[in-house]
Amino acid sequence: MSHGYSDDREELVKRLHRIEGQVRGIERMVDEDRYCIDILTQIAAVKTALEQVGARLLEDHVTHCVHDAIASGDKGAADEKTAELLSAVQRFVKTR
Repeated sequence: MSHGYSDDREELVKRLHRIEGQVRGIERMVDEDRYCIDILTQIAAVKTALEQVGARLLEDHVTHCVHDAIASGDKGAADEKTAELLSAVQRFVKTR
């Protein structure tokens, strides 16, 4: 079974590795006792980057998983994917 993000997996993994590097950079900044505002700026950048990845995954979920469940005509599958979508949106919105 493929997921909505399958076609973009390599790009997403690269982006997540860059974010991981940003987080390691923040750790070094704390270890080096850097200025707090500079650290907070980097934390905000990581948060934004993660939100962008999340938005991309949410878009892929809607255009692939939810779309396919609805198009299948299977009401149970459509209801399940719709409930997943609503739950994901609620979690995603709470992070902002």
